[in-house]
Amino acid sequence: MIPISARYVLVDKTYKDLSVSKQCKLLSLNRSSFYVVKRPKVESELNLEILVLMDTKYTERSDYGSRRMHKWLCLDMGYTINIKRVDRLYYEVLGLTSLLPGPHTSVARKEHKKYPYLLRNVSITHSNQVWVTDITYLPMNKGFMYLLAIMDVYSRKILSWSISNTMDSKWCYELLEDTIALYGRPEIFNTDQGSQFTSDDFVYRVLNNGIKLSMDVKGRALDNIYIERFWRTIKYEHVYLYPTSKTDELSTGIDKFVTYYNEERIHSSIGNSKPSLVYESDLLKSEVAA
Repeated sequence: MIPISARYVLVDKTYKDLSVSKQCKLLSLNRSSFYVVKRPKVESELNLEILVLMDTKYTERSDYGSRRMHKWLCLDMGYTINIKRVDRLYYEVLGLTSLLPGPHTSVARKEHKKYPYLLRNVSITHSNQVWVTDITYLPMNKGFMYLLAIMDVYSRKILSWSISNTMDSKWCYELLEDTIALYGRPEIFNTDQGSQFTSDDFVYRVLNNGIKLSMDVKGRALDNIYIERFWRTIKYEHVYLYPTSKTDELSTGIDKFVTYYNEERIHSSIGNSKPSLVYESDLLKSEVAA
């Protein structure tokens, strides 16, 4: 049996005769866990140390913005660093947003069109009505990766996920297309206003599939609270407990945790049931009714 790490190397994104999805299927790999291999910007040891502290603190206290984070690092943790360093790591590398109203959100581009938030006062009553997506930072023993996931809001099921060492729109829309191929199309797809999701390439793939695009209001991270809760869960119950320096180990661990999260973990928000059971049961009801 070829090890998972070796099978990932066999996938060739430039091969025209077979798509990445088909190559992954032939190699018995989860397409969503195939990460984008690019050369990321190398952060200093000090920055990596600060990133881990900031990510852990934010997961615990998501009301912290960059300035409160700076004060905490300097006054409580004893670091001598300037606010510019914290601003860059907080907004550009971690892509964080304080849950308190403020002037900042995920890094956006002014020239990109922003779409209205469509979920306010909307009753979510069935699977594939609303999907949400987001990106979070994952600390490793050496360096870091980013995790992208797509969740069905009604069932809380994680439909797909992917890790990468850089953030770009291609990574995001490829995961969306793979998810649509597996589960069909949602009625509404909600994102934040990050440049990956407001790019022309990403927006085209949402709208061209007949999906309504919804975006969080600037400064309102609670608009995407469903997946924010998942980030907290996976970090406290897996990532922080099992640190690794190997990307394939990280990928395998996330794959196992997502399976556990979907298939075994009880969720009070869905009546103490399990996401996969809720998702599949609701789809079955819809088919019978039709």
